[in-house]
Amino acid sequence: MSSSSVSTYNWCAGLGGVGFLETAYLTFLKLTNSDAFCPIGGGNCGDVLSSDYAVVFGVPLPLIGMISYGLVAALGLQLSGKKLPFGIDESNGRLLLLGCTTSMAAASGYFLYMLSTKFSGTSCSYCLLSAFLSFSLFFITLKDFGLEEIQKFLGLQLCIASLVIFSLNTSYATLRPASSSSLANINLEYFTTEITTPSSPFAISLARHLQSIGAKMYGAFWCSHCQEQKQIFGKEAAELLNYVECFPDGFRKGSKMIKACADAKLEGFPTWVINGQVLSGDQELSELAKVSEFKIEESNQPS
Repeated sequence: MSSSSVSTYNWCAGLGGVGFLETAYLTFLKLTNSDAFCPIGGGNCGDVLSSDYAVVFGVPLPLIGMISYGLVAALGLQLSGKKLPFGIDESNGRLLLLGCTTSMAAASGYFLYMLSTKFSGTSCSYCLLSAFLSFSLFFITLKDFGLEEIQKFLGLQLCIASLVIFSLNTSYATLRPASSSSLANINLEYFTTEITTPSSPFAISLARHLQSIGAKMYGAFWCSHCQEQKQIFGKEAAELLNYVECFPDGFRKGSKMIKACADAKLEGFPTWVINGQVLSGDQELSELAKVSEFKIEESNQPS
């Protein structure tokens, strides 16, 4: 076994392990109907995970991904240690690894297409991470094969990819158009949510400071994280913030953010822009004070 092959197997084991952890977390959320934590803020991750497209033939999609990544990680470890089970030799083990990564790359390509068409305007960081891992595993595995071997097994790879796409199409063909996406046919009229928590003296002072330096908070009326951020500030302080509503006319299919939000190139909600620094997601008051260089008085320490 060449050192190049060992490196390939180690990469497959490592990336497969990362994918296994990610999909295990998503599987737990799916099975417990829990909300997904979106690293960039907003509620889009949970919207995709709770949609009909997160299930294939009745099996949660993250569970299928967890099994696939786990298999790739296990094969990588077994091949690097030359301890394949069931009497499988290295040659057949490499083919099995290539078949797994080919099917995962084909599925990821299909899901990226679905994300761009059925969930237009939605940003799903977990989906993008999984696609990155799948494509990386495929190309790393493919690189270990010579040109002659690639040509020899090209037909097999095309058959595997076609079978994966056909299976996914068959599963999703049973979905009713009206329920194909929780966002595709949504029609939300603009509404406001009352802030019920009282503001502390520190929160009010911080809000005034943020207003004075031109700090802005970009958000959307339907974004739960945006409401949580305002609740952290409290009613009085929230009214002092330079808050920019990105969908003042409501949200429906085809809706676009107002120019101020589009120009800010937001990746999620809420997004803070303070002294040129961008913060994604809801933030603790202490973090906002630190970034904005707010001088915290001893008597106004955040609780």
